Amino acid sequence: MATPSEPDAEQSLPRQPAGASTLAVHAGEARQKPGDAITDPIFCAATYTFRDTQSVIDFIEQKQPREEYGRYGNPGEKVVERKLAAMEGGESAVLFASGMAALVGLLMAKLSAGDEIVFFDECYHRSREFCAKHLSRFGVVTRQVAACDYDAMRRAITPNTRLLVSESPTNPHLSIVDLEAFVAIGRETGAETLIDATMATPYNLRPLEAGVDYVLHSATKYLGGHNDLLAGVVIGREEALEPVRKLRGIMGSINSPHNIYLLQRGLKTFELRMQRHNENGLAVARFLAEHPRVEKVYYPALETHPYYDVARRTMRGFGGVVTFQIRDADWRETADIVDRVTIPRIGPSMGGVESLIEQPLVMSYYECTPEERQQFGIPDNMIRLSCGIENAEDLIADLAQAMAG
Repeated sequence: MATPSEPDAEQSLPRQPAGASTLAVHAGEARQKPGDAITDPIFCAATYTFRDTQSVIDFIEQKQPREEYGRYGNPGEKVVERKLAAMEGGESAVLFASGMAALVGLLMAKLSAGDEIVFFDECYHRSREFCAKHLSRFGVVTRQVAACDYDAMRRAITPNTRLLVSESPTNPHLSIVDLEAFVAIGRETGAETLIDATMATPYNLRPLEAGVDYVLHSATKYLGGHNDLLAGVVIGREEALEPVRKLRGIMGSINSPHNIYLLQRGLKTFELRMQRHNENGLAVARFLAEHPRVEKVYYPALETHPYYDVARRTMRGFGGVVTFQIRDADWRETADIVDRVTIPRIGPSMGGVESLIEQPLVMSYYECTPEERQQFGIPDNMIRLSCGIENAEDLIADLAQAMAG
């Protein structure tokens, strides 16, 4: 008989289709848990023992759903993986120690020497760095094309192309990928497709429903939601993810038992948090769009955004990140505004309950040359604000006083 910690235990899910909060609270969890607790226990175990030699043989031959060694899995990890897969509408999920570990794990499992990948060039700078500087050492070619330029992507594809990669929305410009066009290119050419939907979350964007092969999230951000953990996840078809899971066991890029617990706990309020993030992002973006000191606002819900129509067609909401540029300001004047806000904290990342603010020039691109920053679309007067769940009117008042100084 299955124990409550095993994957085939009775699941705590309603029989009818469930909404986002119902899935976030109940999906993947056993109906009755060890100790009859309402929460899953934290399994702080590096190894798992067997009753006798025959039990080991049965585990190997019958592929029994239990644990063997901590590097290969954890009962709590499986609960969170099932929950995330259900929330995204995928068959399977593989949890990693961070978002970057998830990306590296997927790419290393799927690519070999001589293979090629095509990236839209608006992306997290560490993702770009890994592909350009490290995958290349193993004979994998990375080709970058302008974000959302589907003709350029087609032209960049060769018979060796294995994977098409993009974020949506992109970071920090918040460009929105037309998933139908993106998927069509993959199907035409036989290349698999990956969307990093960290900034959208399963609440605002559904890449798998559009036919994307893999969805990646830095669960450090909106999924965890409290700026207190690192985690990453790749979601897709179970068969396609099996080599990714096996390589994770070899590489050891697993998460800790306590982080797994924190992620599961954070997910319980996922929909409620996302509703507030969406509301705050929109309110702040509208305020900034009307402010005389603001030159440009990047936010997909604004009609001035170049991908407004695509965003309205494909997204449920638009998240809490708002990027904007200060009119006629150099990098120091822009930094002064960042320093004068009193609610957002200066720091990297996004998606937590606390608002965060940063100047991309300083936080992520300080060591780049001006030419490189121009190439990546990072002007000196750009600010990225990740709205938390504070009251929107307080965030707006804080920004107003900072720009009035």
